[in-house]
Amino acid sequence: MKVLVTGVGGQLGHDVMNELHSRGSMGVGSDIAPAYSGIEDGSPVTEMEYIQMDITDAEKVREVVGSVKPDVIVHCAAWTAVDAAEDPENRDKVMKINVDGTRNLAVAAKAIDASMCYISTDYVFDGQGETPWDPDCKDYAPISVYGESKLRGEQALAETIDKYFIVRIAWAFGLNGNNFVKTMLKLSDNHDELRVVSDQIGTPTYMYDLARLLVDMIQTDRYGYYHATNEGGYISWYDFACEIFRQAGKKTRVIPVTTAEYGLSKAARPFNSRLDKSKLVKNGFKPLPEWKDALARYLKESGVI
Repeated sequence: MKVLVTGVGGQLGHDVMNELHSRGSMGVGSDIAPAYSGIEDGSPVTEMEYIQMDITDAEKVREVVGSVKPDVIVHCAAWTAVDAAEDPENRDKVMKINVDGTRNLAVAAKAIDASMCYISTDYVFDGQGETPWDPDCKDYAPISVYGESKLRGEQALAETIDKYFIVRIAWAFGLNGNNFVKTMLKLSDNHDELRVVSDQIGTPTYMYDLARLLVDMIQTDRYGYYHATNEGGYISWYDFACEIFRQAGKKTRVIPVTTAEYGLSKAARPFNSRLDKSKLVKNGFKPLPEWKDALARYLKESGVI
């Protein structure tokens, strides 16, 4: 199996490439940068091929996909700066990357009869209520530009090809790139106490664990919509912060606040990021490990503990 992975400069794409490498699979990485040199913390760089590709350039996408001829495209590239997406000057760029870029890849995949795996988000829903979102639920009502762009990306893919996996995740953290865990640890170096929201509920997703699931998934024809976060129940960002500091041996005091009390964010955040993952098991896929275990492994890999 030959796999083209987009966005290898980000958290997930990097881990997908390393997972493919560890299994002896043939992977080709791509991103907008001229070259890929790994990540700052020294995590290993795969020895597999890298090709520069701007996914918003339809002609370049057709050229690269037609040349590589992958069996599967794992599409990890995306605009993920949720607050910056709300700036009017960024909206067109966000849509070009998350919608047009996805469509360009889907069209190119269809031309060579390749399947495609698209990473989406809980932000496609309105984030209200307390019931976990079913992966096949069509009650879409994104409350942010980012959420709208990811939903339109899902639709562009599903309207173009039949062989696709749409995998929604939440609260991503991994070795490559910025995330909530890194932010909390960095802030704790200069703050004795931190205010963290306690009324947004979900579950973290460790990119290393997700990458392993995706590589399992793309070797099957069990196409469709899925939700994938780590196991261990639903928590708040406050709960997550407390566990980060507990495992890291930090004495930083965490103060729970409501989203309204916290303020600051340009983009509306979903209160309900609970994702129903039962479809994974029903279709024969192994659930991700519990989030506390994932956090411990991440902190160890990061050299924090």
